[in-house]
Amino acid sequence: MSTSTPASPGGKAAWAGAREALRERGLRWTPQRRLILDVLAETSGHITGAELVERCRARDAATIGSTVYRTLDVLEELGYVRHSHGADGREEYHVLPLAEHAHIGCLGCGAAWDLTWEDARELVERLEARNGFRVALGHVMIGGYCPGCEPAER
Repeated sequence: MSTSTPASPGGKAAWAGAREALRERGLRWTPQRRLILDVLAETSGHITGAELVERCRARDAATIGSTVYRTLDVLEELGYVRHSHGADGREEYHVLPLAEHAHIGCLGCGAAWDLTWEDARELVERLEARNGFRVALGHVMIGGYCPGCEPAER
């Protein structure tokens, strides 16, 4: 399940420096990269790489998937996207993340929700203290069941 919706926070203005940032990383400013940024600027929430490729190909059939994924890797390094994993294990990208967050997802219906640092603080601090490593909150996905899907045997 994708949780992306039109119009990302800040819209195109939030992407204003991306062109120059990509050039500084040695990437040419191509029509395909412009298209990728245009599609991302119209997206809010999460999008899978495959969904991004599809949306780009809907506008330009010549879109090359490897270029989309390489661009996503650089955009993640720059903070424009952050990858995580959905309830079904799919890699997805959060567009213009305001803060690192985890996810909880229903294993029944596939619905997903963000889990903020405040929501996860006690669990993360306990895991870090017990195991001695820093939790990458954006990679945390907790699966369970929403009230509508909760198994009867519980």
